[in-house]
Amino acid sequence: MESFVTDAINLKSYNLSEADKIIVMYSRERGLIRGVAKGVKKPKSKLGARMDLLVANKLMLHKGRNLDTISQAEALNTFNKIRQNMDKIFYSMYVLEVINNFGVEDDPCSSVIYDLLYETLNTISLAEDKIGVLIAVLKFQLKMMRISGFSLELDRCLCCGNPIQEESMYFSVRMGGVVCHECNHSYGLSDVMHYKLRDFLSVLANSEFDEVTEYEKKATEKVCQVCFELLKSYINLHSARKFHSTEILQEVV
Repeated sequence: MESFVTDAINLKSYNLSEADKIIVMYSRERGLIRGVAKGVKKPKSKLGARMDLLVANKLMLHKGRNLDTISQAEALNTFNKIRQNMDKIFYSMYVLEVINNFGVEDDPCSSVIYDLLYETLNTISLAEDKIGVLIAVLKFQLKMMRISGFSLELDRCLCCGNPIQEESMYFSVRMGGVVCHECNHSYGLSDVMHYKLRDFLSVLANSEFDEVTEYEKKATEKVCQVCFELLKSYINLHSARKFHSTEILQEVV
């Protein structure tokens, strides 16, 4: 039986039988994969907690006709501190859902997406406050959209193409970027974006994940929350599947 080894992060799971589960994972080498964890619900399972959500493992899987079987799992990171904080749990579940909705099998960008997911979860786990959690999620949203081919246009007007110099502009979720005041006469957009908010998002989009910029040091929870909701709406628009974690976030945030 053919087998393969890969690093993968658990995204979600389904019950298959009284003892078995199907685990949906995002892997570094193969993108989105699904594997059967046999006997995982038994108390003495050799896979056990390594098949929980929000766990990164080094796996050995045996190829099957329809589904692969997980034969070995070595935990690389359990992101344990996520489980100690409700904000971290909710925003991490949102991140997993974005990956599940946009990830594909045999993704040519799998290593880049896996590394982004791993770094996001690790940063959320180690974050000292909610602002740190939100900034990690904002960077994830911006970088994931860029990888997926849906980058936001934040520097030039989507209509006339000119750099926007005004202190405020309009943001279009549908078009994915900013529109100047003059061009907005034709569109009638109502979502006004201040240039400082635009600059904040632009810096996050273009900085390294582990880089701490001056904008991040000055960011408030309110600013981060506004940006998260804006990006969430944009991501929802481009997702083929409905998000469920955002409904929970809406109730608790």
